[in-house]
Amino acid sequence: MKKILTIITIVTLLFTACKKSDSTAPDFDEKNLASLSVEFDNIVGGRTLTFNNTTVPYTNAKGEPFSISLLQYFVSNIKVTTTSGQQYTVPQDSSYFMINGADKATRFATVKVPEGDYSKLTFILGVDSLRSTMPIDKRMGVLDPAAGGGHGGSGMYWGWNSGYIFFKLEGNSSVISDDQLGDPTGKKQFRYHIGGFGGYSAPTINNIKTITVDLNAAGIAKVRKGRQSNIHLFVDIMKFFNGSTTLSIKENPNVMFSAYSTNLAKNFSELFTHDHTEN
Repeated sequence: MKKILTIITIVTLLFTACKKSDSTAPDFDEKNLASLSVEFDNIVGGRTLTFNNTTVPYTNAKGEPFSISLLQYFVSNIKVTTTSGQQYTVPQDSSYFMINGADKATRFATVKVPEGDYSKLTFILGVDSLRSTMPIDKRMGVLDPAAGGGHGGSGMYWGWNSGYIFFKLEGNSSVISDDQLGDPTGKKQFRYHIGGFGGYSAPTINNIKTITVDLNAAGIAKVRKGRQSNIHLFVDIMKFFNGSTTLSIKENPNVMFSAYSTNLAKNFSELFTHDHTEN
């Protein structure tokens, strides 16, 4: 009987030790890195993002029906903050991602951060001015202007303006006119290409936006070696139309490098909602 009680005691102590180890954040050590992913789950209102859906189109706050044909945006400069207030900034060379709504493989931004419990996530929607002005050989991977760059197609770089398109949204709406104020081709296409890092030699439009997400309500990220912690964010594209700036597709079917783009960029912070964290 004494032997059985001893075994039970040992098992209980081991279970308690494991439970305590899992629930207690390890000492913050910037050399002790583990994997953390951020999932950008694109939706439109309460619906899943689907492309070229003309049968059941989306409808914005202005009552304008629309479908989406392309969605891409840059996420960069990821930073996390522990529950005790310590911050870690992911090295820049490992902190640039291009989310392509049509390619689910790009929805995860995976980085290395110190083991710890994190209650805050910060990132830039766009590309910072420092990287935007670096020599081309410092802008590789998703930032390489030659890799699908250019103004046409799905490129995310303005060759004529030497700058990145931070957020690109294209689609169609029946409310768009067929004249010069709308789409003269008759395809009723809208195009929103939002960029601008503030200018290199003279001040210009600055649409770089820093996004901060509080993780406390829907679950902090407990980053540990040997397992994957994933912060699941909903990215609601409807908020691009219905945010602080209410966008009318009919009145503004094409917005690029213009003063009005700064109004649309104000909606960026409203796109992101923390749904849950997988630890």
